[in-house]
Amino acid sequence: MKKISIGAVLALVFGCLSFAEPALAADGAGGVAWYWWPLGLFLVSFALGVLAVLGGIGGGVLFVPLVSGFFPFHLDFVRGAGLLLALSGSLSAAPQLLRSGLASLRLALPLALVGSITSIVGALIGFALPTDVVQTALGFTILAIALIMWMGPKDDRPRVGAQDALSSALRLHGVYDDPARGGRVEWRVHRTPAALFAFAGIGVLAGMFGLGAGWANVPVLNLLMGAPLKLSVGTSGLLLSVIDTSAAWIYLHRGAVLPMLVAPTVIGVMLGAKIGARLLRAASASAVRRAAIALLVVAGVRSALKGLGIWT
Repeated sequence: MKKISIGAVLALVFGCLSFAEPALAADGAGGVAWYWWPLGLFLVSFALGVLAVLGGIGGGVLFVPLVSGFFPFHLDFVRGAGLLLALSGSLSAAPQLLRSGLASLRLALPLALVGSITSIVGALIGFALPTDVVQTALGFTILAIALIMWMGPKDDRPRVGAQDALSSALRLHGVYDDPARGGRVEWRVHRTPAALFAFAGIGVLAGMFGLGAGWANVPVLNLLMGAPLKLSVGTSGLLLSVIDTSAAWIYLHRGAVLPMLVAPTVIGVMLGAKIGARLLRAASASAVRRAAIALLVVAGVRSALKGLGIWT
């Protein structure tokens, strides 16, 4: 099968944005029919779902800056939809991850407890700050995420020396089956206090901006704590289902969950993810990852300039 090029992936996303042009016109001006809004959102979400699977990233980290930057929806509604987007994907995957042993409930619980508490704090901060401040901060945060994704290679099996006292007390170790390695893999972690501090910050960002935090969960679990990469990816999905649920309640309580925005978003991303999974064998992982980073840079710059009032 032919490899999917970076240009093809970018053309898919920007082509869907062009189909959404009626939804990107002025706020309800020009007699635009109401159905163009959810249709345009569905097309963009579908493309992002494909890219999220191919690039190995959460759809929320692309959805929030792109939709808030290029669609005239209020940022509060976009953040609420972004949380539910990340939540729906993680909830659908979590049972299978637990059954396969690629997600550790014991490892996830202490980290999720800290992250879920701070995600509520982050959501409250996001509602307390002016929208343009949140929009600007979102833009610079997305640019930082793009830089992190560009720089950091991940080690499949980091070396872990002696466990720290906290990880030993919490019994953060175990085994899982890895068919690719032909046997059982033992794992243990260290630097647990530093990881708890990192997840406190991740929770704030997830609640404040409505981002799925897979981009941050995996590096912390893999590079900081020393968990194997497969276990880090699986446990990250389980963490999202806890952390994002806590913040989502704040958005629901504030009335920032708009069905017309959430329904086409979740449906589009889930369908796109199924297509992305089928294309995964034919895709060049490095090229698609570069496409995702390029989109993050575009979305981050657009969001920052919109928040600063330079590009409205």
